[in-house]
Amino acid sequence: MKRLGSRRQLGALVGAVVLVGAGGWFAGTQVRSPADAAASRNAPKAGPVTVEVERRSLTATVVATGTVAFTSPRPLSLAGSVGTGAVTSPAGEGAEQRVTKAPVAGTKVKEGDVLMTVNGRPVLALAGSVPMYRAMGPGATGDDVKQLQKALRRLGFDPGSAGGTFGQGTATAVTNWYRNKGYEAQQPSAEDQQQLGQLQQAVSSAQEALLTTRSGDAGDGAGTGDGSGTGAGTGTGTGGKASTGTETGAGAGTGAETGAEASAGTRTDAQSSTDRQVRAIQLRSAQKSLDMANSALSGFQATYGTKVPAGEVVFFPELPVRLDKVTVKTGDAPSGPVGTVTGSELLVEAAVPGEDAELLRRGMPVEVTTTGGEKVKGKVEAIGSAADTSGTQGGDGEAATGATSEGSGTGAADASDGAADTDAAGTSGTDGASGASGPGPVQLRISIPDPGPLAGQAEASVKVTIEVGASDGKVLTVPLAAIRTSADGKARVQVERDGGVRDVSVTVGLSAAGLVEVKPAGGTLEQGDKVVVGK
Repeated sequence: MKRLGSRRQLGALVGAVVLVGAGGWFAGTQVRSPADAAASRNAPKAGPVTVEVERRSLTATVVATGTVAFTSPRPLSLAGSVGTGAVTSPAGEGAEQRVTKAPVAGTKVKEGDVLMTVNGRPVLALAGSVPMYRAMGPGATGDDVKQLQKALRRLGFDPGSAGGTFGQGTATAVTNWYRNKGYEAQQPSAEDQQQLGQLQQAVSSAQEALLTTRSGDAGDGAGTGDGSGTGAGTGTGTGGKASTGTETGAGAGTGAETGAEASAGTRTDAQSSTDRQVRAIQLRSAQKSLDMANSALSGFQATYGTKVPAGEVVFFPELPVRLDKVTVKTGDAPSGPVGTVTGSELLVEAAVPGEDAELLRRGMPVEVTTTGGEKVKGKVEAIGSAADTSGTQGGDGEAATGATSEGSGTGAADASDGAADTDAAGTSGTDGASGASGPGPVQLRISIPDPGPLAGQAEASVKVTIEVGASDGKVLTVPLAAIRTSADGKARVQVERDGGVRDVSVTVGLSAAGLVEVKPAGGTLEQGDKVVVGK
């Protein structure tokens, strides 16, 4: 019992010692002198902010936001009125034009398709560079007629000759084409038929007038001959009787009668000459009237027959096209633009600052990223004014040429595009140089050979990334903030080494993503060294 009590006393003593030590430690951590408290509130001594030198590959890019669009947008409008289905009745002639079947946005239009109908008549699509500007019918000649004939031949309706003159073969081909589409080609209207009848009647009247003039001239000639004979016979008889009287009296009488006869003969001859001149003028006038009537009839007959009204065909430089927007509905008058058509291919339109545009060239590869993170490949097709989507079709032609050469390799494509730019600008510069003359934004047009996930995303916003340069493998890089310029204009970095900071001269190379390539020009600089970027 005595031994057990000694152990308990020892345990209590050890516990007391531990408790006192813990209390002293706690008090020591919580109780500080005024000097210690003031020191804890002061900011630490300022020192340089450093970043390690890295060895890595650099890729310089131009990044912009773009919009997906379709190629070659252009307004769609009709060149004139459509025809009428009436042939024997004037009903509908001159009636106000109304859309009876509106075009549908998003429709892909091929050659020979019906775009819409107006007053029940079709508006048809054909390929051709000459715009529709007039009605075409028998006797019409020109490049527009020639391209109509070529289009009819492509559609399988042979017009015979394709020399640019609208003849019977072309009229037959047009008739068969319309019938194949479920319509009747425009035939002569009631007004045309009435005008033809009036011209034919004018020819008949002119012929009748000419015949009447000729027959009157023949009758007048016969009457003049009889009078002359009668007058001559009377004068002879009178003279003979006068010669049987007294010589003196006979002489006087003979002289008087002879003078009277001479005067009468002179008046008759003058009157006959005037009559002949008047009749000749009348004859020429009647003949001229007949010639003019025949000419008018022949001219009208040359244009009489099957026609293509100005509003029933629209020529497109390229087909197929896509009906992008429609601005009319059923019942509207088709005046002005009725919609917008585009090419069926997609492109991306973007704008970059002028200083970035100076780094760009046609043919550069582009990475297009959708909002969902999907990526599509493209290439720079046009820069600056050449990227204006309201420009001529020639820009699209250049784009097609560039796309064709893409498969030959990057170097060949760049060389080809560079040559094209030199020809277009007339200098050794490029589209980028001409388009980036000012500080403002510069337009870009980016072609997309394979739209992939962009299909159906017209007007969607996308991210455009264009690689403008890359380092030759892995190089030493530092942040741009680490570069300092000496008074002599040379670049340098400050390297923290051996407890101090030392200047190292460098040459600067490619910069990208806030980093810049450096090479030591004096002293040493290695991967892992710490360079000063701030204080």
